[in-house]
Formats: sequence, C-alpha cells, structure tokens
Amino acid sequence: MDSTTIVRTKGERGAMSIMACDSGQAFAQRIIKHLNKIISNESHSLPLRLIKSEEIIFPNGEIKTVLQENVRGDDHYVVQCVDDPLSDRSVNDNLMALLTAINAAFQSDADAITVVIPQFPYSRQERKKTREGISAKQVAQFIEVSGAKRVITLDVHAEAIMGFFNTAKLENLHASNFIIDYFMKNYKTHDLVITAADVGGAERARYYSKQMRAHLAIVDKARDYSQLGVIESMRLVGDVDGKDVLIPDDMISTGGTIINAAKLLRDKGAEKIYVACSLPFFNGEAKELMGTAYEEGLIAGVIGTDAVFHGEEFVKNTPWYDEVSIAPLFAEVIYNINQKRSVSELLR
Repeated sequence: MDSTTIVRTKGERGAMSIMACDSGQAFAQRIIKHLNKIISNESHSLPLRLIKSEEIIFPNGEIKTVLQENVRGDDHYVVQCVDDPLSDRSVNDNLMALLTAINAAFQSDADAITVVIPQFPYSRQERKKTREGISAKQVAQFIEVSGAKRVITLDVHAEAIMGFFNTAKLENLHASNFIIDYFMKNYKTHDLVITAADVGGAERARYYSKQMRAHLAIVDKARDYSQLGVIESMRLVGDVDGKDVLIPDDMISTGGTIINAAKLLRDKGAEKIYVACSLPFFNGEAKELMGTAYEEGLIAGVIGTDAVFHGEEFVKNTPWYDEVSIAPLFAEVIYNINQKRSVSELLR
C-alpha cells in the first residue's frame, strides 16, 4: 500500500491521514485525488497519499492489519469497500479486515478514527421479523468497540441503523444529486415519471420527483417472507401510460425487484424505463438479468455509482450501464470534518 512521499496535511482537528484496506484501495485513491484538488489552493497544505499498511491473511483465514507509519494524534480515516466485485474476498472477510484496521489505528493512538464505508454491511438486517438477530446493530457495535468515532456511508438501506451507534456518529451521504445531474445532462426523456420500485423507496422517489419537476408513481408490492426473494403481488399507484420512467433505488442486489417493477410499468404503458441506484451490487445473475432486459427493450439503461466498482472494462463494455463517481462527495465531507466545517451544508 504505497504511493508518493507526503503523508498528511494539517487541519483544525489535527493531521489528516488516510489508509485503505485492500478492497478499499481504488475508492480511497479516487477520494484522495479529489481531496488534493480541494487543498491545492491552501499554501500551508501538502499533497495527501495513502499511508502504508499491510493486510495479512493467515493460512487459517484470520486477518491482521499492520500500520507501517506513525498516526499518533492524527485525524485518521479508514476506507473499505466491504462488497468488492473485483476480489474473491467475501463481505465477512472485508468486514473483518476493516475491524482489524480500525483497531490497528486505535492501538497506534490515532486521535480520531473515521470509517469510510460506502456500503454498510448487513444493512438489510436491521429489524427482527422472527427468531433472528439484528445483524446491522451488531456491525455498528463491532465498529464502535474496535475504536471508531465516526462512520461515513452512502444511502444506508435503513435509517434506523443511525440509532444503533452509542458513541460513534454516522454520516449518511446521498448519491441522489450526483445521479440527477448526470441523468439530466445525458438523457433526453419524454414526459418523465419518477417511480418507486416499492413503498420503501417512496421518499427517495419523491425527492427525485421534486428536484426533476417530474410526476410521481409508486409500485406497491406484497412480499412473501416465508420464501427468500418471493413477491406475492404488485400494483401501480400513479399513471405512466405513454411516458418515460426513471426508477431510483438505493441498491440493486439480484435485480428481481427492479425487473418485476419494469414489467409492471411496461404493462401499464410506460415507454423508456431507466433505473438509477447508489449501490449497484449486481449479486448472483443480476448482470445477466439486466443485460437481457436491455436487449429485450424492457429497460433503457442503468445508472450506478462507483461506490460499488465493477472495473473499467465492465463500465466501458456494458452498453446498458453508466457510472457516476461519488468519490468527490466523500472527499468534500472528509475535508469539512477535518476542518470542523458544516457537513449538513454539503448534504442539502
């Protein structure tokens, strides 16, 4: 984990230092690129780079992180992408790597440790439906007990997770404005309708509708919780007949909900159907599913962010997928935290 020569810059919270777990390397480099643009006009500041660290995997699968530079007294940031499509590491592997990195910084006497995770792991396990654990709360507690004082994430699936932290603060960023700007600059639509794929996404869709001055519709689905991923029925509230549609969502996992919603919208007379999401996980056969839907004309395209990075080749060679970088927002938030400036101003 190496780069150039200068390690950190001084801020009101102390020296800023940034490290990355192995699966967070690419996203961390994009953050640093934008941070250096921000601080380039400050005469007292030196360019940032990732500090040196090593992620060690033992033969039995145990993980250890070792910092190779001094971070004592620093305003320290740990970047990790727990869901990494370009790695054979599992979410659990990357979560454990993150926890060991946080604790390594804690044991090295960093003054304040901020965790930068664009994907909050286990975020869909935030409530109890039957005899089961609330895993999202466990993850919050793991992060806290490891030594973190703040967590920065993107469009956390359930806002209730913000209440799972007792001592650390959670900054929940939103990709909406970045996606909206990209969509309005690059797509021409006819009488656009913003549609929530389910009732849970209504608030997000309402925000898109207001910002884009478009009509709103909602797909209401009933799910069979006795079977994984099974939907009993779907109905549309709103009018999409003869209109183009944009479906914004926080994540695409297997893609089933989006495809079912698109089929319903097409049956109701929708013309071009676009999909936007903050976290394009594309688990299982989702890529093939989206590709087939594009080829059959069911969807006109998918816009995702680099919070889940599938590689330059995928972005370049996939006609149905456009990528928006969210790294500049993370860079601005990190800078404002370090300088003790308002973060809420950036999130409006």
